[in-house]
Amino acid sequence: MKDGEGGGRVRWRRFAVLTIPAIAVTAGLGLALAQGALAASFAVSGQQFKVSATSLEGEGFAQYGSIDVNAREELIPVAVTAIKEAKLHSLCQSVVTTLPVVGDISLNLTAGKKAPVEASNLFVDATQLAGDAVFSNIEIGRDASTLDKGPAEAVGMQDLFAQQADTVSITGLQQTAWATNAGTFKLSGLSMNISKGKKECF
Repeated sequence: MKDGEGGGRVRWRRFAVLTIPAIAVTAGLGLALAQGALAASFAVSGQQFKVSATSLEGEGFAQYGSIDVNAREELIPVAVTAIKEAKLHSLCQSVVTTLPVVGDISLNLTAGKKAPVEASNLFVDATQLAGDAVFSNIEIGRDASTLDKGPAEAVGMQDLFAQQADTVSITGLQQTAWATNAGTFKLSGLSMNISKGKKECF
């Protein structure tokens, strides 16, 4: 019997083959944390939510790829949209939860029908974005680690794709997201309701 085999002994070569990739992933995750590559500062839920607005006007726009983490420590790729100052008209946010026996339950939030919703240092970790957009002084293909037009924290990993602009205007905004962060979030005319069935913003 060769040394390191049989008799309950550890097969060191096989152990190394299995362990080294795990160590590399952990190290890479630590590096991503250090470089600001992880997006939301909290564990995201297992549900995405939808956001719509008739229009959005923003100053200081940046967008780059990143990663969210859920409570199971699973990694979720997202596109982070960061805006220094944003105004949204007729904001709608919805999330649908399916419960045993009860079925679908919808949570709907609306605001900004008269005065716009205002947000500063707004970060949205999204998987889908649609609408008609206009940018001023846009830079497409900039290194994500060198972004400087959005919020101060809006930077990604070195060598990764990003874009930024002085201003952004989007009409007919439709977005699916895992998380939203904001320094301040002013919701004028806020209304929230829960109802049975599937009722989404779009």
